[in-house]
Amino acid sequence: MKILIADTFPDPQLARLVAHGHECTRVPELDADTLPEALAGVDVLVVRSTKVTEQALAQADRLALVVRAGAGVNTIDWRAAADRGIYVCNTPGKNAVAVAELTIGLLTALDRRIPDAVADLRAGRWRKKEYAAARGLAGRTLGIIGFGEIGMAVAARAVALDMNVVVEDKPGRRPEVVDHIAELGVRLVADLPTLLETADVVSLHVPATDATRGMVDREFLAHLRPGAFLINTSRGDIVDEAALLDAIEEKGLRVGLDVFDGEPSGGVAEFHSALAAHPNVYGTHHVGASTEQAQDAIADEVVAIIDDFGRGIVRNCVNLREQAHGTATLSVRHRNVVGVLAGVLGVLRGAGLNVEQMENRVFAGGTAATATIHVAGAIPPDVVRAVGEQPDVIGVSVAGQ
Repeated sequence: MKILIADTFPDPQLARLVAHGHECTRVPELDADTLPEALAGVDVLVVRSTKVTEQALAQADRLALVVRAGAGVNTIDWRAAADRGIYVCNTPGKNAVAVAELTIGLLTALDRRIPDAVADLRAGRWRKKEYAAARGLAGRTLGIIGFGEIGMAVAARAVALDMNVVVEDKPGRRPEVVDHIAELGVRLVADLPTLLETADVVSLHVPATDATRGMVDREFLAHLRPGAFLINTSRGDIVDEAALLDAIEEKGLRVGLDVFDGEPSGGVAEFHSALAAHPNVYGTHHVGASTEQAQDAIADEVVAIIDDFGRGIVRNCVNLREQAHGTATLSVRHRNVVGVLAGVLGVLRGAGLNVEQMENRVFAGGTAATATIHVAGAIPPDVVRAVGEQPDVIGVSVAGQ
C-alpha cells in the first residue's frame, strides 16, 4: 500500500512499514491547506495533529484508511470519511501514561508553586518563607471527570500519593473499569455537582465532542470550592476561558493547563492568552502525550493497525456503526467454495433487499462457513427458500422479524 505520513513519525516504525512492503512518504510539514494535493494515489494516511478536512477527503482518489496517531479524532472529519467509505482509526490508551504523568506534574507544581520558585531562583531571589507554605497532596480529594484510560492512569498515580479519588457514578461502564474502580478504592458520587463540591482538585480527561465543548462554564465553576485546583490536559475548547478567568479572581482557583482554546496548531508560533499569562495558571504547550515512551507505543500501534488492515482486519475504528444495522438477520451455513455467496446475494438483490452488514466466518478445517447477513426489510419465506436452494448452501435461518 502507498502510505502518506503527514506528521512526525519515529524512524524505527517507519522502517518496519517499509520492510512490510509498503511505499511510505513522510511529509511532516503538510497542513490542512496543503494536504489535499498530496493525497493522490494514497491508500493510507497517518496523521497526528494535521487536520483532515472534507476537502482533503474529496480529493483522495484511493484513500481507504486514515490513522490518527493518538486518542482523539477531533482533527479529522470522520463523518465525511464515513460518507466515502473511508475507515478512521485511532490509538486509544497508548498515550495514557504520558498524559497522566503530566497531570500529576501539574498537580505537584500547583501545590508547591515550583515554576514560581524556579523563576525567583533564576532571578537571584531567595524566598524560602514564601514557598514553604504548601498544602500537601496526601489526604486531599481528587475528582476525575472522564474515567477512560487516561483517567484511570491518573487515579492510580493519585492513590499512590495517598490522595482520595472520586468519580461520577455512571451506568454502562465496562466490567474491567468497574473492577479497576474497586481495586483502587475510588469513591463514586451521584452527579457532577457533588463531585465538584467534594474535590480539592478537579482533573479533566474528556474528548472534544458537542456535549463536552464549553462544559467548564460559569455554572460548573460555581460548584468548585474556593482555592480549588483545576487541571485540564484534554482539550482546550471544553473550557469557557472568560468564565475561568473570572472564577480565578473571585474564588482564588489555581489552574494547570496543557491545552488552550485557539492554541496554535504548529510547533512554533506567537501565542497570546490572558489565561496563560495569569499568575494563578501554570501552562504547558499541549505536550501531554509527547514523551518518547508514548510516541513509540503510539507508532507501534499505528504499524499494527496498518498491518491488520492489509489482512482485512479493522481495529479501533471510530466511524463504523457500533451495532449490527438492519431489520432482519439471515444466517446462511454453506460450503466454503467459490461463488456460493454470489448466488445468495443475487437472490437478495432480486428481492430488493439491501445488505446493510455482512460477515463470513470459516470453520476449522476450511470445509464449511457461516455468513451472517443483516438486511433492510423483512425477508419473505419464498426468499428464504430460494437462498436455501442455492448450490452448496447447507442451511438457512432468519432472526429479528
